[in-house]
Amino acid sequence: MTNNQLDTIQLNFDSEAQWVLNIALGCVMFGIALEISPKDFKALFQKPKPILVGVFSQFILLPACTYVLVLIVQPMASLALGMSMVAACPGGNFSNFITHLSRGNTALSISLTAVATVLAVIMTPVNLQFWGALYAPSAAILKDIAVSPFEMVKIVALLLGIPLVLGMWINHLRPVLAKKIGKVLKTVSLWFFILLVMVALYQNKDVFLEYIFYIFWIVLAHNLVAFGTGYSISKGFGLSSRDTKSVTIETGIQNSGLGLLLIFTFFDGLGGMALIAAFWGIWHLISGLLLASFWGYGPSVNEKIA
Repeated sequence: MTNNQLDTIQLNFDSEAQWVLNIALGCVMFGIALEISPKDFKALFQKPKPILVGVFSQFILLPACTYVLVLIVQPMASLALGMSMVAACPGGNFSNFITHLSRGNTALSISLTAVATVLAVIMTPVNLQFWGALYAPSAAILKDIAVSPFEMVKIVALLLGIPLVLGMWINHLRPVLAKKIGKVLKTVSLWFFILLVMVALYQNKDVFLEYIFYIFWIVLAHNLVAFGTGYSISKGFGLSSRDTKSVTIETGIQNSGLGLLLIFTFFDGLGGMALIAAFWGIWHLISGLLLASFWGYGPSVNEKIA
């Protein structure tokens, strides 16, 4: 298989499996939303600086830095577009847990997850279209497929917005029950979602194994850029140690599951895009846990390295 073929091949993932993936992601978001209340959004007014820095890092700086990385690496078109897709997504579902292990500001992490999820309804389609179109090879794919930003907004709203509102509503009515259900549902649905991604990769193992080393280095570099972006902007704006950890993790742990679903929905599982998003979804769990082990080692070490 040649590089050009990777830009045109579609991964094998049938519509029934895709619907299961949609439901799994919706359950993950619902589980997260059960632990979010309107007071988390009040942080925007009470202490806006960390929230604004986190949003700027996720939706402005990371896509821009991703574009610079694309220009440096010059990957094939579908891989570049996959990188733009991952960078356009909000923070991942695993970020709150990683922040807790890292002894970061978990409340800030939850607030950023909530705010980013709402903003993603608009920002994810806009960022994908804008940054993807700047790189000529990936711009050609966008032109050929002619993705409707409005249609993507509807899908993102369905996958993120509705579970978020429903979960917050239940949390408002029955906070104790919501917290109990949320802890279990978030964990079970997250691992079920990961299992589905692994199944998708296994079904396309020939393609994945052929390009694993090339894709691995691209995802590794991209993930390092994401963590570095969050850390640098946080330090640049003088955030506290705990807030810096939260913004760093929220920027480095992206909701690649959402990206994967959008790829299957609008790009027919385009090979390079899907492989980038799927492998990122596995790798950021590993890199996040490694970072949490480093930052959460002990009180003295924790303060020195933060």
